[in-house]
Amino acid sequence: MDTVSSRGTGEAPVVVRTRAELAAARSEVKGTLALVPTMGALHEGHRSLMRHAREKGDTVVVSIFVNPLQFGPDEDFDRYPRTFDDDLAACTAEGVDLVFAPSREVMYPHEPQVTIRSGPMGEVVEGAARPGHFDGMLTVVMKLFQLVRPDVAFFGQKDAQQLAMIRRMVADLDVPVRVEGVPTVREPDGLALSSRNRYLSPEERKTALALSRALRAGEEAAEAGPDAVVRAARAVLDEAVTADPPLRPDYLVLVDPATFTEVGGSYSGPAVLAVAGRVGTTHLIDNVPLRFGPSAA
Repeated sequence: MDTVSSRGTGEAPVVVRTRAELAAARSEVKGTLALVPTMGALHEGHRSLMRHAREKGDTVVVSIFVNPLQFGPDEDFDRYPRTFDDDLAACTAEGVDLVFAPSREVMYPHEPQVTIRSGPMGEVVEGAARPGHFDGMLTVVMKLFQLVRPDVAFFGQKDAQQLAMIRRMVADLDVPVRVEGVPTVREPDGLALSSRNRYLSPEERKTALALSRALRAGEEAAEAGPDAVVRAARAVLDEAVTADPPLRPDYLVLVDPATFTEVGGSYSGPAVLAVAGRVGTTHLIDNVPLRFGPSAA
């Protein structure tokens, strides 16, 4: 097997699938190791993460694992897209050094009994729409941190609550990893890139654009304060509920980015306007960062 240190420019990454292979590859790494955790079905948003990792890391590792613990019983684990050959081609194009692509048996040799509990922040907003999701997400991220031992890890800001919770986990448990967020990548029409976008029919995709339109409407109303932001965004969603096919909103909230608790009309400081909804059977999320108060200009 090729080694991480012997790769030439433009060569495919070294692919490891077991803990022993990963440990052997990790032992060769010199300098800063940057990790991009993914569930595969890679798109331009993931590639943006890889490019940021390439800038900050001497060695870039991408993990590809569809984590069963973060899917609910009625969610799309079985049909979640698995496109490993295309994913490997994307990693090659972005200069990734190592791909860790374990099986379920490698990641979970035994049914896990000790897991990460996400706490109150994991029970609100997306956590209320998907109970248990963040417990499973944090558990697999912690396992990846322990196995890969990165110096820095990159996550997309599209999953703002996930990013906030990973940062909190790292702080609370003294995990020696620097967590960096990367701005959301969008299609030309504004739809946030997601591996689940491929589920959408052309008609459903048109309806799904209401999510990003609602965020833009809220953003444009920011000078008038938090209440105006929510009103403007909700008006867009209310219209999309009557579309064909309809949008079924899960939530629209304006929250503190550190805790994901909702903020009121007198709030001053950074905030996140977060939205989620279902079009057909597809659950989509999006958000935009905002700031209120004297420093907002």
